[in-house]
Amino acid sequence: MEWLFEPFEVSFVQRALWGGILVSVICAFAGTWVVLRGTAFLGDAMAHGMLPGVALASVLGGNLLLGAAFSAGAMALGVTALGRFPRLSQDTSIGLLFVGMLSAGVIIVSHSESFAVDLTGFLFGDVLAVRDQDLGYLLLALIAAAVVSLLGHRAFTALVFDPRKAHTLGLRPGLAHGALLGLMTLAIVASFHVVGTLLVFGLLIAPPAAAALWAGRIPLIMLGAALIGSGSTVAGLVISWHWGTAAGATISAVAVAAFFVSALAAHLRDLLRARPTTPAAPRETTMTEREIEHAS
Repeated sequence: MEWLFEPFEVSFVQRALWGGILVSVICAFAGTWVVLRGTAFLGDAMAHGMLPGVALASVLGGNLLLGAAFSAGAMALGVTALGRFPRLSQDTSIGLLFVGMLSAGVIIVSHSESFAVDLTGFLFGDVLAVRDQDLGYLLLALIAAAVVSLLGHRAFTALVFDPRKAHTLGLRPGLAHGALLGLMTLAIVASFHVVGTLLVFGLLIAPPAAAALWAGRIPLIMLGAALIGSGSTVAGLVISWHWGTAAGATISAVAVAAFFVSALAAHLRDLLRARPTTPAAPRETTMTEREIEHAS
């Protein structure tokens, strides 16, 4: 078993491990709602929408996290503003902002003398370069994500399953939607420095999607996603150490592979459980207050 523990005898791999675990838990809180609401495209657009802020901060010598937060916040506000136009679909709004923000970021970065290095670091991150200070930031982000998830849990659950019922129950779906955007922004901004914008999407989507195939309650999905993400971090770092592959990309690839394994296992489970039954008459999909409490 020496091959398993050998990588973690090095200090920078230990920091990478803790950074990956913290990112996995943060992404479990936010990614669960992304998966349940079916807003993966929005999450991808938010991740890439940070490029202008990060690029500008890099060129001016500013703080990359502040630049990422400003840019992601602008992206969230843009999505909310364009969503008020009834003749413009949400996918169209997200797509336009996605391309516009990404183009602006590339234009800004192209003026930097280290264009290729800056852009590669932004897209793919460097989990092995995590510092103690970064771990502190991630811990604060995790606490904030946990607080938002706890306080908004009931409203988020109603918003996911039946926005009309959420309004009837006085849960203010508009405010809940804004809080979910904030939670998603927090997860992406906190994580991009570790695994990059292209790879954070894997940790944001794959572990919750894998857990959702087995868990029926939202807290269990979050717990399962955190465990799968953390396990992917450990496995990814071990594989990266022995095979000489990029650590962040390996972690993300393991997380996606875990989803496909989970999906295959869930399919086999359903085949074994399948029995000929008379199909029930379809009914309108609405959630009562008791059903919302049960799902949460």
